[in-house]
Amino acid sequence: MEEATYKILVVDDEELVLEAVVMALERKKYEVDSAADMTTALERLEQNSYDIVVSDIRLPEHKFGGMEILKKVKADSARTDVIMMTGYGTIENAVEAIRLGAFDYVEKGSGLLIPSLELRVEKAIESQKRMREFSDLEEKNRDLMFQLDIRFSFNNIIGHSRKMVELFDQLKLIASSKATVFIQGASGTGKELVARALHYNSPRKNKPFVKINCAALPEGLIESELFGHEKGAFTGAIKTTKGKFEMANGGTLLLDEISEMNPLLQAKLLRVLQEREFEKIGDSRTIHIDVRIIATTNRDIEKYIEDGKFREDLFFRLNVIPIQIPALSERREDIPLLVEHFIGKFSREHSREVTGISEEAMAYLQRQEWPGNVRELENAVERGIVLCEEKTLQVKHFLPGIAPISREHSSPAGASLNLGAVSSIAEMEKQMIFKALQEYAGNRTRAAEALGISIRTLRNKLREYREAGLEVP
Repeated sequence: MEEATYKILVVDDEELVLEAVVMALERKKYEVDSAADMTTALERLEQNSYDIVVSDIRLPEHKFGGMEILKKVKADSARTDVIMMTGYGTIENAVEAIRLGAFDYVEKGSGLLIPSLELRVEKAIESQKRMREFSDLEEKNRDLMFQLDIRFSFNNIIGHSRKMVELFDQLKLIASSKATVFIQGASGTGKELVARALHYNSPRKNKPFVKINCAALPEGLIESELFGHEKGAFTGAIKTTKGKFEMANGGTLLLDEISEMNPLLQAKLLRVLQEREFEKIGDSRTIHIDVRIIATTNRDIEKYIEDGKFREDLFFRLNVIPIQIPALSERREDIPLLVEHFIGKFSREHSREVTGISEEAMAYLQRQEWPGNVRELENAVERGIVLCEEKTLQVKHFLPGIAPISREHSSPAGASLNLGAVSSIAEMEKQMIFKALQEYAGNRTRAAEALGISIRTLRNKLREYREAGLEVP
């Protein structure tokens, strides 16, 4: 990538000095304008933008005209650097120029004007480069925070059912607080989405959001993950490591599926929640933290407490603000909104031109139980989008794996299939394909028509089966 050209204005009433400075800077590949008096300099500044202005302090029209140029530049363009050239007896004025915002100054009578000036111009440019990089980083951070605000806004939690409206109202009330939140709901209901929305709509949104899945870590590592450890604290501890609590300081820590945490660690966690302090493994020093805790579970927590699997005192400490996310089967009226959202999302993601869904297909989706909740519905719509060769999703696109055999082509390929014995979606898909091929004596075109899929999709499936070592009819 070609480096940007820097534009410089040089102002001096001494012709030889002006010419020498301009030539030296042009040799450095800078774009240089010049002015021999204050009036011309001010005109140049009105007409152009400059990265650097190099000006003598004394100019004919004004004893200290360079100072007036400095004031104008700083008033009009704070990012433009000004380097002052001083003659004999004007050092005091150069110091005043620095106070007024000049980047630096150079003495004209030292015999080293050109090399000294070149060095100061290079320093000014390096400073500007760093500032530009910092500004770019700030802009990227602002863009990222804007995207996070959009992605995790409460409006992105989709639903207009009574239960969801009540949930939205509750979330908006508690987002700005520091209170610990305990989110309960079945798998796939969107517990993590709610947790992130709480964080990114709170005063902590510019601080870390840290998640730890208590169900996914080996039992012996959870304590280290939460609290960190010192080098040599245990076998394999080759360096000092921060725990999730320390990483989340000032922000939010999500304890996902906290019901899977072992009882011993539950006791340690209780102390951290009470005291807001802890010690790393292998270190006696106490670390104080300011962290908002959000915990989630998909279990019947009261049953877990009765069975002795979860500490009741920890539950009370976590359950300051309880949130119950309804299952999708409890808010079926939200399914059309969700489906519309997922069609738009996955049509863009998979470059499909699917724009809607038939009434029959929507009614079909609303009749399902959705034990996997919103996540299962999302997966079903994505699968339908990928398989759909039309602009409108139909019922056939929502049967597991591939499209169903159409009524017009009903045959033993579908009638004799024992769906109750199918152990997986992939197995069901394979059985349907093999049955259709048997029924139509290996005629792939007719089998594809009966299955409601394209011949290309059928060929791809058969190739997958061969590569897996299966014998294809």
